[in-house]
Amino acid sequence: MSKTIGFLGLGHMGGPMAANLVKAGYDVHAFDPAPAAQQQASADGITVVDTGVAAATDRDIVLTMLTNGKLVRDVYAELLPAATPGTLFIDCSTIDVADAKVAAAAAHTAGHRAVDAPVSGGVAGAVAGTLTFMVGGNEADVAEARPVLEVMGAKVVHCGGSGVGQAAKICNNMLLGISMIGLSEALVLGEKLGLSHQAFFDVVSTASGQSWALTSYCPVPGPVPTSPANNDYQPGFATALMNKDLGLAASALRSNGVDGQLGLLAAEIYDRFNQDAAGRDFSAIVTDIRDRSEEKGAQ
Repeated sequence: MSKTIGFLGLGHMGGPMAANLVKAGYDVHAFDPAPAAQQQASADGITVVDTGVAAATDRDIVLTMLTNGKLVRDVYAELLPAATPGTLFIDCSTIDVADAKVAAAAAHTAGHRAVDAPVSGGVAGAVAGTLTFMVGGNEADVAEARPVLEVMGAKVVHCGGSGVGQAAKICNNMLLGISMIGLSEALVLGEKLGLSHQAFFDVVSTASGQSWALTSYCPVPGPVPTSPANNDYQPGFATALMNKDLGLAASALRSNGVDGQLGLLAAEIYDRFNQDAAGRDFSAIVTDIRDRSEEKGAQ
C-alpha cells in the first residue's frame, strides 16, 4: 500500500488492528508505552518507534486507539504540530462527543483532516478484522479513511459530522449494557425456576427475547462456546470499559434532557460491579446478580 500509517495505542484492540493493517501491506509505524505491547507489535511486523511524535511524523494517516477523551486531546496537542500538513487523523477511541469535536476542531485548525471512528466488536473482532466502525466527519475525509477501516472491519457506517460516530457508539453500548443486565436477570430467574441454561438458550434465541448479548455473547458457560463465560470471563470487553461507556451515556442523557431511566440505572449497576470486577468481562455481571440473589434468599 502506498499510504504510510502512524498508530498510537497497541492494547488489546489497537494491537490486532495495527497488525491487520500490516498484513494488508500497509507500512505501519506505531507507539505504545507498554513493553509487552511493543514486543507483540514487533512480532506482528509493526515498526515500533520510541514516541508518539515519531509515529505521527511524515505519515499520510495517523490512527489513535486511546483510553479517554483527555488523553486524545493531549496526544493531539502533541502530534498536530509535528504531522505533515493535511494528515488524516482517525480516532478509534471511545470518548465523549464533545471531546471528539474538540479533537477534530484542533486538527482542522492545525491544517489537518479528522474523523472519529469508534468500533464495536471486541477483541475477537479486532483480531478477525470484523469490527464495525461508526464514523463521524465530512464525506471526503470518510471516503479516504474507508479503505483503511475496511481492512480492520467488516462494516463502516458514516453516521454524520464530527462527533456523530461517537454518538452512535455511546448509544449502542448503552443498549448493550442494558441488554446484558436484563438477560442476566432472566437467566438467574430461570435458574431459580428450574430452567437449564441450554433450554433457556434454545427457547429465547429464537423467540421475542432474542438479543446479540444472548446469541453471540451468552453470559453463562455452554450455549455459546466462544463467549467469555467459557473462559472464566476473561475479556472480551472488560467491565471497566463498559463502565466508562455507560458513564459517557449517562452524562449524555443528563446533558441532553433525555428521560433515560434504564440507561442511568445500568450505569449505576456497572459502576458498582466495576469496583470489584474491573478486569473481568462485562458479561460477568450475571455472577453479581446471582450472588446478590443468593444473599437475598438467605435473609
